[in-house]
Amino acid sequence: MDFKIQHTDNQSQARAGLITTDHGTIETPIFMPVGTQGTVKAVHMPELKEDIRAEIILGNTYHLYLRPGLEILEKAGGLHKFNSWNHPILTDSGGFQVFSLAENRKLSNEGAEFRSHIDGSKHFFTPEKVMDIQRTIGADIIMAFDECCPGDADYNYAKKSLDLTELWLDRCISRFNETEPKYGYSQSLFPIVQGCVYPELRIRSAEYIASKEADGNAIGGLAVGEPTEKMYEMIEVVNQVLPRDKPRYLMGVGTPVNLLEAIERGVDMFDCIMPTRNGRNGQLFTRFGTMNMRNKKWADDFSPIDADANSFVDTHYSRAYLHHLFKADEILGLQIASIHNLAFYLWLVKEARKHIIEGDFTTWKKGMVNQLANRL
Repeated sequence: MDFKIQHTDNQSQARAGLITTDHGTIETPIFMPVGTQGTVKAVHMPELKEDIRAEIILGNTYHLYLRPGLEILEKAGGLHKFNSWNHPILTDSGGFQVFSLAENRKLSNEGAEFRSHIDGSKHFFTPEKVMDIQRTIGADIIMAFDECCPGDADYNYAKKSLDLTELWLDRCISRFNETEPKYGYSQSLFPIVQGCVYPELRIRSAEYIASKEADGNAIGGLAVGEPTEKMYEMIEVVNQVLPRDKPRYLMGVGTPVNLLEAIERGVDMFDCIMPTRNGRNGQLFTRFGTMNMRNKKWADDFSPIDADANSFVDTHYSRAYLHHLFKADEILGLQIASIHNLAFYLWLVKEARKHIIEGDFTTWKKGMVNQLANRL
């Protein structure tokens, strides 16, 4: 994997770059649609590339390990061939999913024991096993196994959690270095910065990770219950330490405003389930604010979903039609909303990139944040 910074903003830490992988190039800043179980919910792969203009998608180690399982994925030739996405893929290590199973898992220095949310069967993830699983899934970018502690954890818990994450990282790197990709293309390992909301721990983690000289680095453990301003503070603290010449990936974040604030602070990559999950519940994101398509006010509004959407959204459908689909519980409504929201997120990061290159990102971002905060 290769990363080049092409432009930087004069008034902030924002930058526009290019990541090159064996499955294609990625222009940053970039948003990655979440395809947890090998599919971005309600969206076909051609729509991801042609309508949404996604350049990389995300899969999840925990879920793909349970279903369809490694034997099927290996027989298929890896996730790219299994789901027909011949472009870059990143896999989350499953650390967040194990974190979310708090009542059904046990942590130790050796690894994490947990029970499947599907059938209650018992499993054990070690750092080595997680590397092997991600080798088999075949993503272009794979994540280190970490513990994601709650956003409201006290200092002692956060420190013990970071100790464990660093121990596991060393073992991930060792295993990664002693194994090879299975399908004839290269893979890159990203460590994950943890440390909750404590600057001292975040700095320690970022310094430790920077010393590993990985192809890229991730910032985890944010948007998990801490105040938004604290999240922004932690991003600033971490990005003062992480190498400038490596891509920075903020995991699981977030709203359109979150993306712009993080881009301003030097983040390059994002993922979040929000555009698809909220879309399936009738919430649409537009450049002028959010819309609840179940509201009666849209019942006779025959204008496009976004009044100036030609560059990034399918304009075949009116607000009134989408309102009707949601009120009638028609599956097509979920699909249209998901495509729209993902297309909007990709449009937003591409616009940010354009304004970084043109030199007016800070001014543009200020105006856009004000618009995005509206409820239409």
